[in-house]
Amino acid sequence: MKTKEFLSKLTSKYLWGNIAAMCCVIVALCVGVKYGLEIYTHHGEGIAVPDLKGMKYSEATYLLSQNKLRIIVSDSGYNKRLPADCILAQSPGFGTKVKEGHAIYVTVNSPSSPSFAIPDIIDNSSAREATAKLTAMGFKLLPPKYVDGEKDWVYGITCRGRRLATGDRIPIDYPLTLIVGDGKYADGFADIDFSGPEYDIDETGNDIDEFEEVTAPPSEEETVGDKPAF
Repeated sequence: MKTKEFLSKLTSKYLWGNIAAMCCVIVALCVGVKYGLEIYTHHGEGIAVPDLKGMKYSEATYLLSQNKLRIIVSDSGYNKRLPADCILAQSPGFGTKVKEGHAIYVTVNSPSSPSFAIPDIIDNSSAREATAKLTAMGFKLLPPKYVDGEKDWVYGITCRGRRLATGDRIPIDYPLTLIVGDGKYADGFADIDFSGPEYDIDETGNDIDEFEEVTAPPSEEETVGDKPAF
C-alpha cells in the first residue's frame, strides 16, 4: 500500500464515523450503568432511623415496623436508673438514613445487674493485684479489713457480711471488702516471747531460788541406829 492511499483511508469520513459511534456507545453504557445502579439500589433515597434510646423494647419494635425497618437485640446492659427492657444504645444512630428492611441493632437494659465470678485471688495475690483485677471487672471496693498476717496479702473477700470463695458469682453493683494482712506476722515470730521465767537477784548478783529445799526421808538403817536400846 502506498503512502498516499494509507493517508486517504486514515482521513476518510467512514473511519472516523465508526470511531465516533464506538465512543458514543461506550459513554452511553457508562451513563446507563451509573444511573441504572442508582435506580436499582434506590441511591439517595432512605429512611431516617428514629431515636430509640429510652424506649421500651416493644415500643421500639412497633416504631421500626411502621418505618419498614427491623430490630435485632445485639447486647444487654444494666442501668439501675432506667426501667428494665428499655433501649440503652442503637446502631445505626439516630438520623442515619438506611434502606427499607435494614436491621437496627439495639442494646437492651437488663432487669438485674450482671454477676461475675470471683477470680482466684484469695490467698493467692497481694492487695494491689487483687484490687486491679476486681476494679477491671467493674467491682467497687470498700476500705480493706486488716487481720494479723503477712503484710498486704489477701486472706479473703467479704460481700455484705458473707465470706466469699473463688468462683462465687456476685452482682457487679455489690461492693466487696478485701481481708488483708497487716504485717504483724510478716516474719512469723513477731509475737512469740522467747524470754524465760523471771528470777529475783540477790545483792551478790546470784539468782535467788524461791523453791524450798526438800530433804529425803531417813533410811531404815539410820532409823534403827537412832532407836534407844532397851
